[in-house]
Amino acid sequence: MDNPNIDLRRFQSLSQDLRKMMQFKEARCESKKSGASGAVVPAKHTVKRADSEKLRQIFNKYASVEKRGDKFMTLDDFVRKYLGLYGTEDYNPETVKVVGSVIDTSKDGFISFAEFQAFEAVLCLPDALYMTAFSLFDTNGSGFVTLDEFERVIKMTTLQQHVPFDFKGDFVNLNFGRDKKRTVSYEEFTEILHDFHEEHAVQAFKQFDSEGKGFIKAMDFYEIMTNVKSHLLTPFVKDNLVAVAGGRGASRVTFPYFMAFNNLLNNMELIKKVFSTVTKNNLRQPLTKEEFLTGSQLWSHITPLEVDILFHIASLRHQSGKLTFDDLEHIAPERVSVPSYHIAEYKAVSDPSERGVFIQIMESAYRFGLGSVAGALGATAVYPIDLVKTRMQNQRSRAHLEELLYKNSYDCFKKVVRYEGLMGLYRGLLPQLVGVAPEKAIKLTMNDFIRDKFMDEDGGIKLWAEVIAGGTAGASQVVFTNPLEIVKIRLQISGEVASGQRVRAGQVIKELGFRGLYKGARACFLRDIPFSAIYFPSYAHAKVAFQDENGHNSVLSLLGAAALAGIPAASLVTPADVIKTRLQVAARKGQTTYSGVMDCARKIWAEEGGRAFWKGAGARVLRSSPQFGVTLMSYELLQRLFKVDFGGTRPSGEDKLVPMKPEHIHRSTNVDHIGGYSLALATFAGVESKFGLFLPRFRTQILPVAPAVAP
Repeated sequence: MDNPNIDLRRFQSLSQDLRKMMQFKEARCESKKSGASGAVVPAKHTVKRADSEKLRQIFNKYASVEKRGDKFMTLDDFVRKYLGLYGTEDYNPETVKVVGSVIDTSKDGFISFAEFQAFEAVLCLPDALYMTAFSLFDTNGSGFVTLDEFERVIKMTTLQQHVPFDFKGDFVNLNFGRDKKRTVSYEEFTEILHDFHEEHAVQAFKQFDSEGKGFIKAMDFYEIMTNVKSHLLTPFVKDNLVAVAGGRGASRVTFPYFMAFNNLLNNMELIKKVFSTVTKNNLRQPLTKEEFLTGSQLWSHITPLEVDILFHIASLRHQSGKLTFDDLEHIAPERVSVPSYHIAEYKAVSDPSERGVFIQIMESAYRFGLGSVAGALGATAVYPIDLVKTRMQNQRSRAHLEELLYKNSYDCFKKVVRYEGLMGLYRGLLPQLVGVAPEKAIKLTMNDFIRDKFMDEDGGIKLWAEVIAGGTAGASQVVFTNPLEIVKIRLQISGEVASGQRVRAGQVIKELGFRGLYKGARACFLRDIPFSAIYFPSYAHAKVAFQDENGHNSVLSLLGAAALAGIPAASLVTPADVIKTRLQVAARKGQTTYSGVMDCARKIWAEEGGRAFWKGAGARVLRSSPQFGVTLMSYELLQRLFKVDFGGTRPSGEDKLVPMKPEHIHRSTNVDHIGGYSLALATFAGVESKFGLFLPRFRTQILPVAPAVAP
């Protein structure tokens, strides 16, 4: 900052940073942030950028230095106070300096607001993880990395302290030139960093295989993996390294096995993708080796030896001979949910085996409560369409042409607004909301409950079982909702009468009596059982079809799947809905009366023809499809936001997962981490967990660096 002499490369680098900042200032950033094993965060993860004024306030809060009227952060301010890393008194100042240099593009030890703001833009880039790593090595801010810079940072890592890297071998000569003077650009650096760990592992193998026999001992394999590849090891894999070393019954590790083992750990996210593809996203279904091998042929990166190793590791968890997704979770680096996804999270049981009758009752009550809220939201969203549908279905034709009030659904809508006002569209909403709680809640809860009972050990369910679950859900709701349905319909129709007399819910209940409240119940069964039997299986399969490559359902995909499933379900049961409406509505003077379902069907056919059975079909689809779309979407989102683990099944596609090694970062959250900076900790953690660039955190971790071993 104080030095006006800036060379051309440095000027170009600063210009590039400024351009990137301006490019992303006007746009939201979609971050596909890489994690522990090169996995990609599901796409469409939008990072909301903070405004400049808010960033300025936060910057001033942590800036402790003032020069010529401008405030600056020190590297310690940024790393230890703002990020919250290395908060103890015994922290390593060299590590703070290296980490802080990522944002300190001027490399003068101070961070200006422009640098603070520019780094937020970098965090929003799709390749933010690689750019952050590049900034660690570009110590002079030239926009290029020299061998001296590369060697300096590598020698600072804890990895180098355990297994020294040979900086005089072919790897260095090929990438930096034999004279060691070639500088590498950002794009070249990303490939070098990717290949470095593989080369380091190969060098370590050669060091232990000093006689060149092509194999090493099991304990040597353990030493290499825990030191060079520790960022790829889960606790389960680490504990069983010696047990799997070399394969079944082997006591030594060959070089092909060594490379296959490392490739497997590097490609665990690809392995998971193969698993989900073969099982069609049914993550409870186990796979045999033959099934997995067949599915993996689409990806040439996976070799039969890697599959053998994978199943060998899985066999240490159980002796079924099959691979489960839970096995992969124990083998792959840890994944944690995006913190903002859950407003509240509670674990009712520590293990599924603890699920007793009381826990299952509590689970049903939990689903019932969420279903009530979701149902109310869905009903309110489409209630005007429901009112138009009801009035159209009740309109008689042919025999009473003089009574035709509406030409079509649109005409009905206009006349309701004209003569009854906007609130007329919501006539009868209150009993609907009172009734929608037991209706939708019972339906959703019962469907989930029956599905759980029909699920096999692998979490799979047959189509016939899905149909039975849906049909049972439809039948169960009628018992509780038929009285409320008939009251709602009579209130909706009351606006058509020109008497001006206001009809109230209590008056309708008194007039009908207990038995009258269940008038049309058979027609309700005739409508609701097939509706739910069609709807819920359709939704379950549409939901899976709309999942992204990571098996996640976005909000729009949930809404789309639920709305799409409502189209066939609502349209196909319209005749039953017409009969139900005619039975439940009070016939006016001169209108035909009906004594039951069959009597109603015969008279409608005789007086109005077959087309009368499809009256209001369009309005019904327009109502039911979006209503259930909003209801099911809300139901699943509420289960995500207010997550309670009862040890049973959870909705598929609910969690968007970010691969990272959470133990490598300070987990406390800073309220000032806004905009792109909400990704800062995950980015620095990813630099460690993906690239293995673990810097010593505390002074006590600093060890003398052993001399490099010549090949």
